[in-house]
Amino acid sequence: VFDADFVPPADFLKRTVPHFVDPEIGMVQACWEHLNRDYSLLTRVQAIFLDAHFLIEHSARNRSGRFFNFNGTAGIWRRQAILDAGGWQHDTLTEDLDLSYRAQLAGWRFLFLPQVKVPAELPVEVNAFKRQQYRWAKGSIQTARKLLPRLARAPIPLRAKVEGFIHLTNNMAYLLMIGLSLLIFPAMLLRIGTDAALMLWIDLPLFLGATGSVLIYYSASQVLRGAPERGWLRRLPAVMGLGIGLAINNSRAVLAGFARQVGAFERTPKYRIEGAGGGCAYKLYLVASDPSAWVEGLFALYFVGCFAAAIWLKMWPSVPFLYLFVTGYCYMFALAFFSGRNREARLPT
Repeated sequence: VFDADFVPPADFLKRTVPHFVDPEIGMVQACWEHLNRDYSLLTRVQAIFLDAHFLIEHSARNRSGRFFNFNGTAGIWRRQAILDAGGWQHDTLTEDLDLSYRAQLAGWRFLFLPQVKVPAELPVEVNAFKRQQYRWAKGSIQTARKLLPRLARAPIPLRAKVEGFIHLTNNMAYLLMIGLSLLIFPAMLLRIGTDAALMLWIDLPLFLGATGSVLIYYSASQVLRGAPERGWLRRLPAVMGLGIGLAINNSRAVLAGFARQVGAFERTPKYRIEGAGGGCAYKLYLVASDPSAWVEGLFALYFVGCFAAAIWLKMWPSVPFLYLFVTGYCYMFALAFFSGRNREARLPT
């Protein structure tokens, strides 16, 4: 199974089909690579997101005997595994994730091959990227609503149940991110006059705890990929900032995932962009601007004010933490604002 923008290597079948000699293997998933990784900052950050998903998450889940999912493309299914799972079903927006869990609950094993890489095109326009993230987040919640009761009752190891619960519900963390965003300024007001040394003792562990594990996670994926350190190290703040900036878009998706309406599947547009150069064929169709962009703009103004207030009040330990929020929301709003006025997706890096 391949999406239209995927370019499999000539020896793909020779490297994947032999694994089906094992009668328990129901699906073999290859690793995504990216044709236009270096096109812009947006594509570079997306590439790091996906590298971590495949090289860390998929590898760890597969090696430890936990469930992982078919990614909708760059994989091969055994027909009987699909039949035993109940077939493809259209009651979620992530039918690949849904089928993956049903097949593994039916007893089939999956195999991830990180050494088999299949390149594809990353979204270069922010509204297309947000549409993709919205669909994935909403679909994961729909799948959780559908399958968590069955997962809880299944005769599988507890570790697989716990990881499955975390996997299917992890997008709910975006709702917590919105709550954190709204509480930051009141928290700053409550701490006016607090001793700077005491603030350092409180803020530094919180900052390191909130960011350290994330930095290690994405850093490990780039080390495994063999990427030059001078490139990915300086992009880590942008990676964290963009993750924060997605909070509005993905929180909307999570809330929509709890509704009973499945929703329409809106595909992610691709424009045959490879490498660092090339233009965008926007003549095919345009992606409508997302109304959440204006909410992101309000959050951007809010955090610019918080950042300025922290400097004015000399709350220096809070500045690095606030910087991530400022860059995240400002970057997402700026991309959407300029994209709405100029359909050229390439932005300065």
